[in-house]
Amino acid sequence: MQSNLVIFPKVEAAKNSTQTKERTITKYDRAEEQFIELLAMEDLDNKLDANPLIATEFEQSLSMAIGAAYANDRSDEQAHRFLQRILYRINRLKLFWYDDLRHYNNERSLYLRSCRDQIEAAWQQWELAQFDVAALQQLDVKQALIERTSADLNPPLSESSRYIREEMTEAGYRHLLAIGSFDGLVEASHLSRILGGAANEVQCTLIRVLIEEYGNGRLSRKHSTFFAQMLAEFGMNTEPEAYFDLVPWEVLASTNYNFLVTERKRYFLRYSGGLTYFEVAGPAIYKNYLLAAQRLLLSEVAVGYWELHIREDERHGRWMLDDVALSLAERYPNDAWELLLGYDLQKRMSDRAGTAVVRSIREAE
Repeated sequence: MQSNLVIFPKVEAAKNSTQTKERTITKYDRAEEQFIELLAMEDLDNKLDANPLIATEFEQSLSMAIGAAYANDRSDEQAHRFLQRILYRINRLKLFWYDDLRHYNNERSLYLRSCRDQIEAAWQQWELAQFDVAALQQLDVKQALIERTSADLNPPLSESSRYIREEMTEAGYRHLLAIGSFDGLVEASHLSRILGGAANEVQCTLIRVLIEEYGNGRLSRKHSTFFAQMLAEFGMNTEPEAYFDLVPWEVLASTNYNFLVTERKRYFLRYSGGLTYFEVAGPAIYKNYLLAAQRLLLSEVAVGYWELHIREDERHGRWMLDDVALSLAERYPNDAWELLLGYDLQKRMSDRAGTAVVRSIREAE
């Protein structure tokens, strides 16, 4: 497999932007290219100690982007995109891509960690500021979880859902697959990072979910294999991250958030609440894609992933609510509200990402 670390396509400035916006995009472009060079640098931390100036341009852009994305009333979309791309390039080193082993030389770099922490601190403060945490802490957590999952199991059709079902063309469907491949080809990798520790019913349920996501240990049945088959049906690239440049920052943010909450065990309840939403809401989302494909008269192979997910996630959603979320609410009564925060935050991020994906499809069409 070719290197996934150094072959990302370059960011290109939008030709129809204003002159000022073009200058900003070009600056972020240069900064990202510099960061890619830093990632590939042998013994990065010691080289930066010897010559801090090699990271100056990147650090200036990083600081500017954080201010533009999170410190202003009106967030800058290009700043969001730059920050989430940088954060993802750091986070992806926590997974193994079966590529050149030298690409992981800096996986424990203190400099990369400082960059990650700087972005995450500002980003998470911005995300959490949009929730009434005090109100969540006053709720009956079990009842709130039951009500939320019941509502999200069969939600009313949104404008985006209706567009996908009734209007999206085959070209749009291909664009959807391209963006979806970013997660679909490495699915469940985040879940695999949080399963260690003391044995209990919650852990065993999460392992059952993981095992099914991984096709019970058979590559031919792994969910990502079905996604790759959908891509191959259209002659599309089946390598992970092949369509990285198409991925909206909102989708990257959801992925980076999962890296964050699986990296820090203190956020275990937030992660579990978020995964509960993801598994409960998944079938309704995938049904939109399935109905679109059927309307377009696409083959069974071109919809196999959606059919599999609709069938299995209905079961996973029940497991996550009954055997994970509600069980954790009993085990951690004083912190159980964090399950609701994780659920609501994941829902907000997923809705935001879904809207961005539809917007991208419309633009592509």
